[in-house]
Amino acid sequence: MSTAWQRRPRRDNDVPPSTLVIRNVVVAGRRTSVRLEPAMWEALHDIARRMELTIHDLVTDIARQRTASSLTAAIRVYIVDFYRAAFLGERLMTAEPVSLHDGDC
Repeated sequence: MSTAWQRRPRRDNDVPPSTLVIRNVVVAGRRTSVRLEPAMWEALHDIARRMELTIHDLVTDIARQRTASSLTAAIRVYIVDFYRAAFLGERLMTAEPVSLHDGDC
């Protein structure tokens, strides 16, 4: 038998399972599975609570706004953008203006 047809070795039991959590979400009336890290699910639930939306409605909005990326990638980008905007908004309200042109360029 040729080596090209040999079976791959089985995975060792020492290999940790994936840390991704799979959940079903209804997007625009259609059920789909989404795999995210637990911290991303927590962040998504936090954002939905703050915006007074269900997870399904929030993910539907994210899906409508996305471009060519996968839904999972679009959700991760949305979460980062949400918290970045919140952080920058707080910084702008509490910090002194910062000059981007301080002569070092």
